Amino acid sequence: MTDTLQIGILFFPAVTQLDAMGPAQVLSRLPGAKMHMIWKTRDPVTTDSGFAVLPTTTFADCPQLDVICVPGGVGQVALMNDLETLAFLRHQAEGARFVTSVCTGSLVLAAAGLLKGYRSACHWSVRDELAAFGAIPVADRVVRDRNRLSGGGVTAGIDFGLTLAAELAGEQVARAIQLMMEYDPNPPFDSGSPEKAGPELVALYKQRTAGMMDQRREEKRTAAARVAAASA
Repeated sequence: MTDTLQIGILFFPAVTQLDAMGPAQVLSRLPGAKMHMIWKTRDPVTTDSGFAVLPTTTFADCPQLDVICVPGGVGQVALMNDLETLAFLRHQAEGARFVTSVCTGSLVLAAAGLLKGYRSACHWSVRDELAAFGAIPVADRVVRDRNRLSGGGVTAGIDFGLTLAAELAGEQVARAIQLMMEYDPNPPFDSGSPEKAGPELVALYKQRTAGMMDQRREEKRTAAARVAAASA
């Protein structure tokens, strides 16, 4: 038996890099952790912030993972009907100890048929979309349901990572990682949720993202119909 902990994070065009890098920063500090940044090829992948990252392995070369994590981002919309990616996730989920997501990555897991009957977090603006796939949306920062673990929007990935680290290596190890990262948030503004931000900021956000939201809903309808047909 190997002591290596195989942890894989999906990277894809227009990924939100903090969705991926927050958990990666935490989980890479676990004893025996071997990190894999995974995509179809090892060509540079451009994030939704405009800079590129290099995947470390491909779908074809990726080993069986103990943890598979799907981040979110603008590129998540197309992934809901990317059959190659969805097949890879289903294959890895069969042998993984934990099947996980951050932000809108949970919609990709749902589109792969991996969240039916499971409670899950998601970004607040699209959380309710999970129900179309038979998942149970939960308005918590981190949600665990059996071996499914999910974080809410973007920065929740660090909380998610620490929660998963405690599951994998114990609370003392997770606490030490938090200290090493000096993760002691004290934001300058108290507007990190729709309830705290208020209706004016929420309306502004929805106005600015309206086009992407419409596209996401269309892709969701197609993906949800496919998942329903597969379950029939």
